Amino acid sequence: LGMAAPAALQRSVVSPAGRHTASLIFLHGSGDTGQGARAWIKQILNQDMAFQHIKVIYPTAPARPYTPMKGAFSNVWFDRYKICNDCPEHIESIDSMCQGLTDLINDEVKNGIAKNRILIGGFSMGGGMAMHLAYRFHQDLAGVFALSSFLNIDSAVYQALKRNESALPELFQCHGTADELVLYSWGEETNKMLKSLGVSASLHTFPNLNHELSRTEIEKLKSWIVKKLPVEAPKAK
Repeated sequence: LGMAAPAALQRSVVSPAGRHTASLIFLHGSGDTGQGARAWIKQILNQDMAFQHIKVIYPTAPARPYTPMKGAFSNVWFDRYKICNDCPEHIESIDSMCQGLTDLINDEVKNGIAKNRILIGGFSMGGGMAMHLAYRFHQDLAGVFALSSFLNIDSAVYQALKRNESALPELFQCHGTADELVLYSWGEETNKMLKSLGVSASLHTFPNLNHELSRTEIEKLKSWIVKKLPVEAPKAK
């Protein structure tokens, strides 16, 4: 029988109000769920993050033993040896999740959405996952966003980009200066490294913001999303 296909990721979806011509995949932080991330954003904005033409997908990471929680099961995109920026990445778990998320991207492509009309990003670990997925395996996506996220100093993402020749998706990064879990300096270092490797990357700094999302940040993100995924003019018949 061989390996069973991994089960499709559970997802919470905000449908576009009008014709669906683009998709956005938002990856939650460690220990959260797609439903949880959607509810959090909805609470901050007092409404869903919704668009006329963009479908918003919040997948849930499968539960797995998570080393920083002493091996307790948690909804995490990948395992980590610890939460630091100078330890090795747990590459096996990162790569196996890249496969599951590729299936999710392929589902959108099957629905008629071009890769350059798909954005991926997330909060904290979700943003780290999105950077691996886009910069290592899907360099033809519309863009990537990473909120309160970082990559390890010797990340496989950097190794992949050192050998890269093609155009890369733009990165929209946000980070609070008061973040005590993922230090602002880790986010800044990630931004500098990616820029030096040819990524067009912006870093939006939020003074006094801890490891959380703010309304200003989500509003900024929404404007960037619409800039990267504008409404398409209807094709002439």
